[in-house]
Amino acid sequence: MSAINLKAYCLGGGIGSLAAAAFMIRDGGISGSQITIFEKLATLGGALDGARLEDGSYSLRGGRMLTTDHYECFWDLYKDIPSIHNKGMSVKDETIEFNKKNIAHSQARLVDRNRHIVDVSTMGFTMHNRMEFVILLEASEEKLGETKITDWLSPDFFQTNFWYMWQTTFAFEPWHSAVEFKRYLHRFMNEFPRINTLAGVKRTEYNQYDSLVRPMIAWLKDKGVNFELATSVDDINVADIDGKVTVTSITVVGKDGSRQVSVNPNDIVIFQNGSMVDASSVGSMQSPPVHKTKADSKGWALWEKLAKGRPDFGNPAAFNSSIPESFWESFTITFRTPDFFDKMEKMSGNKAGTGGLVTFKDSNWLMSIVLYHQPHFIDQPKDVFVLWGYALYGNRVGDFVPKTMIECNGAEILTELAGHLNFDKTVFDKATCIPCRMPYITSMFMPRAYNDRPKPVPSSTKNLAFVSQFVEIPDDVVFTVEYSVRVAQTVVYQLLNIDRKIPEITRHDKSPKVLINSVIKSFT
Repeated sequence: MSAINLKAYCLGGGIGSLAAAAFMIRDGGISGSQITIFEKLATLGGALDGARLEDGSYSLRGGRMLTTDHYECFWDLYKDIPSIHNKGMSVKDETIEFNKKNIAHSQARLVDRNRHIVDVSTMGFTMHNRMEFVILLEASEEKLGETKITDWLSPDFFQTNFWYMWQTTFAFEPWHSAVEFKRYLHRFMNEFPRINTLAGVKRTEYNQYDSLVRPMIAWLKDKGVNFELATSVDDINVADIDGKVTVTSITVVGKDGSRQVSVNPNDIVIFQNGSMVDASSVGSMQSPPVHKTKADSKGWALWEKLAKGRPDFGNPAAFNSSIPESFWESFTITFRTPDFFDKMEKMSGNKAGTGGLVTFKDSNWLMSIVLYHQPHFIDQPKDVFVLWGYALYGNRVGDFVPKTMIECNGAEILTELAGHLNFDKTVFDKATCIPCRMPYITSMFMPRAYNDRPKPVPSSTKNLAFVSQFVEIPDDVVFTVEYSVRVAQTVVYQLLNIDRKIPEITRHDKSPKVLINSVIKSFT
C-alpha cells in the first residue's frame, strides 16, 4: 500500500495531532479524507483552550508564550495556515504583525510584599551562585540523570531575582528535573539578558484557541479531515508482525457505544500519550475546583497498558505519580468595568498586552497575573476585560485568605489578589473569577531517567508513533507548543519517509554575542 492510499488515525485532539494531520496533508500528499482524529472531549485543541461560559464570563486553563527567535517547526507550519481573523494573512504573518504593534517590555515584573515594584535590573547572584550555575549548565544529561534542581543549586539561589523571574516565566519548581532546567537555560539563553523585561515574549492576537486552534481546524476541515469528537479511545490492539509491534485495531467509544476500527499494518496510528491537562477541574465564584486524579479521567491508562513490558514505550509512572509536585492552579477573571485594568496599567506602567507576567514574589502562593491585550476572545464585548493568572504553590495558606489556594473559590482568590495589590475590593465589583486546578500541568518536568520518555517512533513499532509532551526530542524543551509541533513533524516525516529537512533548533547558546551578553547580565 502506498503512502497516498494509507489511512491515518490520530488518537487525541491536541495540537500534536492537529499538526500531524497538517504535515501529512501538506508534506506527505495524503488526502484529508484518509485522516481521522478521535477526541474524547467535545472540543479540539487540548491544552490550547478558551471558552465563554453561560454567564458571559471566560475561562482559560493556560496561556502560551511564543517567540520568533525559536519555535522553528511551529512557524514552519503556521506560515501555511490562513488566519480566520485577517483575510489574506497566514497565522504566522498575523502574529508577527500583532507583536509589532504591541511590543513587550515589562516594567513591573516582580512586586514585593510592600506592593513596591522590585528593581530587577540585577539578577541578584553571588559568586557562589554563578559557579554553581555554570557547573549545572555544563553538566551532561547523563550526569544530571534523575536529579532535581535543588541537588545542584544552594538555597540562596532560589531567593534571587533571576530565579523568581525564570521560575514563573516557565513554571519551574525547585524539585523539578535538573535536565529540563538545563535544557531551558540552553534553549532560551538569548532570553536570559532580557528576562526582566520579557522583551522576547510574543503573544497571539487572541487566546490560543481562537488564534491557533480554530484556524487549524478550519484548514483541516477544508482538506476533508474526519473529526470524531466525544469519542474516547479505550484500547489499542496490537500484534507481533515480523518482529514489530503492529496496531491491528482501535477500540473507540462514542455516542453510539463501542466499536472496533480496523487498522492495516501499513496504516498509521499516532497516539497522544499522557496529558498535562488531564483531570483538570474548574471551580466558580462559590466553589473551588473538585480534586480529580487520573482515576477520574483514566487519561493515563492506555499509555500505562501499552508500556507494560515494553521499555521503549516509556515509563508513565515517572510523570504521573506525584500530584503534589506536578500540579498548580490557574484562574481567569472577567471584569465588567475598566477599573481594575486602569489601576493595573497605572501601577505597572504597562498598557495591557505589553507587560507580561506580574509576579508577587513574596506571595505564599507565588501568584502571577497577566493583562492580555483586549479583547482576548473574538466574541468579547467592548466593555468586558479578561485577565489570567496562576500560582505555583497552591497547597500553601494564603497571605490574606486563611486557606490554601486549592481550597479557595473564585471570590476568595479575588480577596487574595486585592491584598497583594492593596486595591480596594470595589475594583472587583461585577467581576467573575473562575479557578482551574490541573493536577498534571508540570508532570513533564518531573525528574526522569532518559528512557522514561519514548522516542516519537520507537524502533520496536511498525505503524505506531507517539506525539505529546512526554516523548523524547534531543535538546528541545517540553511545555511549549513548539515541542508538540516538532514531535508531530518528526513522526510524520519518519513514517512517510518524507525527503524534506525538519527545521533545526536555533542554537543561541552557541552564539558568542549571546554568551557575552549572558555573562554580563549574570554580573549585574
